Formats: sequence, C-alpha cells, structure tokens
Amino acid sequence: MTDIWCGPAAQHAFAGADPTEFTVEAEDGGIGTVDRRSLVPEFDHLVVDAGVWKFGRSIAIPMGLVESVDQERRVIRLRCTKDQVKDAPRFERDQDTNDPAYLIRLGAYYDSLAVA
Repeated sequence: MTDIWCGPAAQHAFAGADPTEFTVEAEDGGIGTVDRRSLVPEFDHLVVDAGVWKFGRSIAIPMGLVESVDQERRVIRLRCTKDQVKDAPRFERDQDTNDPAYLIRLGAYYDSLAVA
C-alpha cells in the first residue's frame, strides 16, 4: 500500500512548496481546493475542501493519486474519477486524518481500485 501514499509527481512538484488552495481535479471534473497537506509519516495526503460538491465535507486524498501538478495554474490532477473519490471512506472528525486506522482503510480502498 506504500505507493498510494507517495506520489512522484506530487513529491517533485511540491518540493518546498505549499499546495494550499490549489484546485483539485479528477479525471472527469473538479473536486475542490486543497485545505492542507498532511505529512503523516508513511501516509502523506491532501485534505481537500470539496465544498458543495460533497455537501460541504472535506476529503482526504493520498498523494499517490496525484497524476500531475501545474504550479503556474495551481491545479492538481488526480488519477481517479469523482465517483471514486465520493465512494472513498469519509473521515468524521478532522483528527481522523491523522488516525492510522482510518488512513489504512482509505489506502486499501484506493489500492483496490488499481486492481479492479
């Protein structure tokens, strides 16, 4: 499950940069904007404010889903669809994004998509 948490495109593009407020796009459209990057050891991910698209909820996106980062346009493109993001395990409290049990479930979900 390690690959889902480390995205080469993101690691290179974010070297020393803050992705906060970058727009996040799935393969089939916009998802929201980055609220913060969470550097939990072995579980590097973005917390994205999905706004009205996801009923005002935030979502966690493992860095391994980052396909590309356009620094100039401030856009992060993911290698998944909006429906796949919608179906991912939700976190209920902000501190869940630092909870290894939640992050393992989230990683397993996205890993299962790569196999399908």
